[in-house]
Amino acid sequence: MSAATLHRTHEDHPHAHGEGCGHVAIPHGDHVDYVHDAHIHRVHGDHVDECASAEHAVHEGHEHRHEAGCGHVAVPHEDHVDYIHDGHRHASHGDHWDDH
Repeated sequence: MSAATLHRTHEDHPHAHGEGCGHVAIPHGDHVDYVHDAHIHRVHGDHVDECASAEHAVHEGHEHRHEAGCGHVAVPHEDHVDYIHDGHRHASHGDHWDDH
């Protein structure tokens, strides 16, 4: 796991994520995230972690405005919506977009 990823174990998670598990799979760096109940999960050994960045990563030069109907997959994520764009999850943050 990279230093830029928080290690928050999702407790009491009996579901096994993987190909064909029924949840949206999102390639993310060196792993695959799974969208589950407004959380982004990643398989980590014998448990599941919440996939969250430990850093504030601004996506520079992003002119496109994500919103309903913008053409990108919208993923509910905790208290906001991420949009899948060019292999990244983008989240609105003030006057810019963050990479998640």
